[in-house]
Parts: sequence; structure tokens; C-alpha cells
Amino acid sequence: MKRSTNLQERSHRECLEPAMRCRLRLLACLLLLLSFVAPAAPATAEPASVNVRPAVVPALQKWQGGMGSFELRRHSRIVFAGKHGDGLRDRIATLPNEVEQVTGRRPDIAPGAPQDGDIVLAVDPTLAEAEGGARFKEEGYTFTVTDRNVWITARTTRGVYYGTRTLLQILLLDDGRDSVPVGTAVDWPNYKVRGFMLDVGRRFFTADFIRDYVRLMGWFKLNELQLHLNDNGFKGDRPWSEVQAGFRLKTDNPELAGLASKDGAYDRRDWDSFEDTAAVNGVTITPEIDAPAHSLAFTRFRPSLGLNNGDSDHLDLSKPETTAFMKSVFDEFVPWFRSPDVHFGADEYTVDKPRYKIYFNEMAAHVRALGKHPRAWGSLSVMASDADGYDRDVTLNSWNNQWYGPQAAKRDGFSFINTNDDLLYIVPFADYYHGRGLDGKYLYDQWEPNVFPDGQSVEPGDPQLLGAMSAVWNDLTEATYGELDVHGLVEPTFGVLAQKMWSGAKSDVPYDSFLATVRRLGVGTGLTKVATTLATAANGEVSLGRPATASAGEACAAFDGVGTTKWESGRGDDAWLRVDLDRPETVSKVELDWAPAHGRDYEIQVSRNGTTWTTVAGRTGRESAGSDTLTFDPVTARHVRLIGTEAGRKQDGYALWSMRVFDAPDLALHQPTTASSSEVPGLGPENATDGDGKTRWASAYRDDEWIQVDLGRSQNVRRVLLDWETASAADYDIQVSDDVENWKTVAAARSKPTGARVDELTLAPVTGRYVRMQGIKRTSSYGYSLRRFEVRATSPEADVIHQGRQH
Repeated sequence: MKRSTNLQERSHRECLEPAMRCRLRLLACLLLLLSFVAPAAPATAEPASVNVRPAVVPALQKWQGGMGSFELRRHSRIVFAGKHGDGLRDRIATLPNEVEQVTGRRPDIAPGAPQDGDIVLAVDPTLAEAEGGARFKEEGYTFTVTDRNVWITARTTRGVYYGTRTLLQILLLDDGRDSVPVGTAVDWPNYKVRGFMLDVGRRFFTADFIRDYVRLMGWFKLNELQLHLNDNGFKGDRPWSEVQAGFRLKTDNPELAGLASKDGAYDRRDWDSFEDTAAVNGVTITPEIDAPAHSLAFTRFRPSLGLNNGDSDHLDLSKPETTAFMKSVFDEFVPWFRSPDVHFGADEYTVDKPRYKIYFNEMAAHVRALGKHPRAWGSLSVMASDADGYDRDVTLNSWNNQWYGPQAAKRDGFSFINTNDDLLYIVPFADYYHGRGLDGKYLYDQWEPNVFPDGQSVEPGDPQLLGAMSAVWNDLTEATYGELDVHGLVEPTFGVLAQKMWSGAKSDVPYDSFLATVRRLGVGTGLTKVATTLATAANGEVSLGRPATASAGEACAAFDGVGTTKWESGRGDDAWLRVDLDRPETVSKVELDWAPAHGRDYEIQVSRNGTTWTTVAGRTGRESAGSDTLTFDPVTARHVRLIGTEAGRKQDGYALWSMRVFDAPDLALHQPTTASSSEVPGLGPENATDGDGKTRWASAYRDDEWIQVDLGRSQNVRRVLLDWETASAADYDIQVSDDVENWKTVAAARSKPTGARVDELTLAPVTGRYVRMQGIKRTSSYGYSLRRFEVRATSPEADVIHQGRQH
């Protein structure tokens, strides 16, 4: 039957008319053609997603996402568009080097029309944004990305510069550092003044440091550096002759010879270098010469001008020659200053209130006569019953609500800047005024420039409020800290302050996520002395900062935690990079972040002794820059190395932004964590298992407090790590349980030293779902405070490698 059917079908086909066969052939051709012109999407294909707002600090005010991305290419250039491009050349002369430092690719500045792949910069004086108003006109910009180009346009060169910071940050945070999401941003600051004040009067900071801080401020779009150029220590029980005093400007004028401090001062060339650096980094330097209090440098130079014949740090305002001398100091140095504003101090002088008013008004008028707008510290609530008779055309730093708070300044008609001492002062290593740095979480969650304590806040955008300024005061003149120690206190909240001064709460992410972005951004580009202090090991990372060697190049650059440094091997296919972990560790993962000179074929090898090597992972055929994670069975090793056998391009060799070596997985990471108590809600137990070494859990001030983590199921537990803050435990137990009711002690720690430390306890093999630290005795009057509480299933003591080749 089947055969008969086939014969009938064949007979039918043979009888088809020729015309019908032609029509079928034509239809088949049309269908084939359509398949090339408009291929059908697979039934399971998902629609392309719109790009979310890219993470930058400070966050963009407006973002309209598109689809796809712009790719930075080998031939990408920087091009000026429009007739105002010439004004940009000085401002962005370093941009090619900055792009190279961030991405490993160096675009040239080129004339002519934009081409595909170019970054296009333009100044357009007619550009407008209704919502941004005056702030957009002065410092705002638009950031337009297509798959062909990035366009940065602003009314001013400063606005274009800020747009390039956005571009560099996006590239730095991109995997591969070559992609920018398609979309359009419109960005501007909420406040005119976004500042930082540094007291160099009491403690000298080198010129290199000042220039680097200007660059760091530009990186985060902070725009005003106030340099407090003279001051002195506190008298205490000492005679004034033994108190430190400093004046930090040095002139060749013989009339002022000897005024400059011998332990450090800036000459005209130094100052010009500050101004030049500021001009290309979107920063204005506001100089401050403070008198009639805080004036020991002046009374020591001219004792006759001081109270008690110079045995004081207060000027004697009853003498006309005192004000005349101060005017001569301003006459000498104001011509150095390019800022439109000059600060004449005028705070904390209480001995002669009537003459203080005369001095205040005369100095304000004198600064104005020199072509500058005067500023001063707000002191009028203490110095006068009211502001009648005071020159109102002075901008005041509102630094203390009792001396002169924002509500009083607003009532009296002054423009003012939020420099509130309770919130924004750092006195390094003091037991007052944030001696260990500002409260970043509070500032991020609750503060903006209009916020003052004690019910003194003003409305956001109040026209008299120009902005805000944090401040470092070096009160402890006898302490031994240095400028980089100050940087370590300032850097953790620099990004937070920049965020709140530029676009307020628009970052739309929790504090820990924001801080993680700030850490990845580091200190930006072009710095020569200051480096990031925020490079912290990720959860389980054991290679950060460890000694490294290589076949060629700066090996340590791959292990320093800095996003803008890299190891480069030089030309050739054969190269190696090696890190010494300092002790045997359990190793289970290596993360590589390749620059454009990436490896094509490479291996990861480990060794206990640095002589005998075992290959544990490898990659072949890699085609691009970016991150590569290689995982393998846990193995004990002290030394880990990358062996390159074929580079992506032999003439480029290999280049790595980072090589990170990791311990076995942390079973406690992001698992539910509870505790007997928390000192405050922001110091909850979840902080100990969030993978962030900068957050912490803190208990109530009792000995028998505990913290425990739920591993989700019963697991092998071989090792527990406890990273104690200063409030540590002297005695404690590690316990495990399967039901949270019945606990077994598996390790006992006794008589541990006081202070911060890391305890790593290796346990006999045990299983459990819950792991607990049970406190017994504290080392201080505080509670217990843990930065990290980590649990692992393996220990470095047991080499569990199962396979690999010996070398």
C-alpha cells in the first residue's frame, strides 16, 4: 500500500504544469530573499533593554537611557566642535593622558569634523536647561552618547571639564573600560559653592599635596579649595613664645622679610602652580588671611601690634597702625590671587567688640577696593547684640550656631556657606570635632547643604545659602601626624560630600553601595603624591598589597588596589607575574582584569615554596580586555603566578589592571546574621557578614553579648575569621549548632590582646548550620565590635588539590 501511494504521488508531481513550477520557483526565491533582508527573531528573543543611569559620583541629575553602547576604539579621537573650541584646549590638554590612565587607550586631540568613534567636546553659549537655571549656565553640561560618538556640550569650559569627569568615571567602572551606554544626561550642581577648607597655617602641607588635592576635588566636581594661610596653636599652660605659629606665604618684599614660616611657606611660583592646576580642574582657590585673632604669626613678627606688647595671639585694634599693617599684607598678596573672593578671617575675637566692628568693615572695604569680594567667619552673635552697622556685602562661613548660625545670617541679610563645626569639621586625631573623620553614613543618609543642627536648617536652595564646605583644622600642633594621614581622614567622605553638594539624594542607592563605587573610583587621574586609602580587600581576597615580582614591569601595580595603575610586561608572548601571599593560604579563585593588551592563552599556577609549581587553571583563545575569573578546587599555596604563553598582540605583550587571589568561599557572606544587641541601629550584626571591611557590628556594653550567622544548611566548618575593631574580645568561644537551641563549643579564645586585630581560628572537623561568637570578657569598657565574621569549610593546613601538572 505504501509503495502504491508513492507511485501515485510521483505521477501527480510529474503532471504539474510548467507554469505552476515557475511560480513555485519564483515564490521560493522571494522567500529566500526575504530571509536575508529581514530575518525573523527567534521566538524566545527578549526586547533590548533601555540603559539604566550609569553610576558616577556625584550622580547625574537627569538621564534618558537609550539602547546599545558607544565603544572606545583604537582610532578614537578627541575633537572640538563649533567655533568656541579653541577655549577648550588648555582646559582638556591632559585628557588624552587621563583616558589612557583609565582605559589603556590614548586618543589623540585632532582637528576636523567628528568621525565614528570620536569623543566630541563643544562650548555652546546658547545651551540652556530650565530646571538647572544659573547653576547649569555656569557649570552644567549635556552628555549625549550614540553608538557612534560621545558628545559633551556646555556653555562654559568648566562645564565641559565636568562632563569629561563623567566620561572617565563611566569608563573606569566599565568591564573592559571601553564602553559607554547610549543615552542622554543633563547635569548641573545644586549649589554654587562645593568646597573644602584646609588649615595650612598650623601645619604645612607640601605644594605637591595641594596640587593633588585640587585634582582630587575636580575628580568629584568639588569646586572651591579654601586655604587657611595663617594660624597658631593653643596657649594652654605654656607661654606664647613656645606656641607654634605659621604664615604660609613668602614674598621678596623686604618690608615683610621674616613673616613667612621657616618650616614651610609658598612662594609666588608655588602659588601660581596652585592657580594653574585649579584652572584646568574646575576649582577656585579661595585664600584666607585670618586676623585679628589667630594672629600669633603677626604679633611675633611685629610685637608692638599685639595685645600685651605681643604676648598674645590677638592684634591690638586700638592702634591705627595695626589695621594699616594688615592692609599692607593684603596689598602684597592679593595680586597673587585669581579667585574673585578673598577671606579676611575675623573670627573668635572677643576683647574689643566696638573696634572689631570697625576692623571688620575696614577690611571688607579694603578687600573690595583690591578688586575682590570679601568673606569672613560668622561671629556676629557673640561680637554684637545685632548686625546693625556691619557691612552686609560680605559672604560668611556659618561655622557655629552660637557664634552666628544660619538663621541669624539669613535674618541679617548675609549670604553664607554651611561650614558647621558639629557636622563638617575634622580635627585630626583629636577627641573632639570628628578626630577620626566625618560620619559618612549620617552625611549620606540625612545631610544636605541646607541642613544645620539644633533646628537651624534652612530651605533647600535658599538664595542666601551659597553651598557648603567641610574643613580640616590642625589644632594639635604638637602631634606627629603628616599630610597623608590627614588625607586618610578626609578621603572616605569626599565622595559623599560631593554627592550631596552636587545632586543631593539622587544617587538612589544605599550607602554601602555608594561607598563601593567611591572606592572603585579612587582618587582619579594625574596625582603625583596622594593615593587612595580606600583600597580594601574584597571578601576573601588574600593578595592585596602583597609583595610581587614579574618577568618585567611594575608587578606591584596589579596588587595595589588602585584602579588606574597596571602591570605591563612589554613586547612578547612569554611573560609571568607572581605574588607572595606571605604565608600558606587556601586558594580557590583568581580574578584578572585585563587592559587592552590582554592575554590570549595563559595559566594560573600555585606553589608552597616558590620552586615547585602546579597548574590549577588556564584560559585559551581570549579575545578582549576586561575581567576573567578562574576558579578551581581549593589548594594550599603561598605563591600564585600567572604564566602568559600567547598575548592578544605580540607587539603589545600583556597588561593587567589587577590580579586578585581569593581564599575558599566565605559561607557566612550575606547570610542572615543576628546578635544579642546592637549599640545603635546603624551598627547592626549584618555589617559583620556584608563583605565590607569598613562596616562593623557593635554590641551593647556587656560581656555576655553574642553574634551568630545562619549558613542556610548544615555545612563543614573548619575555619572562622574575626576582624575586631578596637573594642575587641579578650575571651570568647566559637560555637556551632544545628537548631539554635543546642550549642557546642568548638574553639575557645582566651587572654587575647587589647585593640584592633584579626583572629583566625582553625577548628577540628565539625558540621553545623549556625556559627556563633559567644563573648565572655571584653578588652575595653565598650562592647564588642566586629568588622568581619567569616566562616570557611577548608583550612590551609590541608592541601586538598586533586589534579594538576607539576613544574
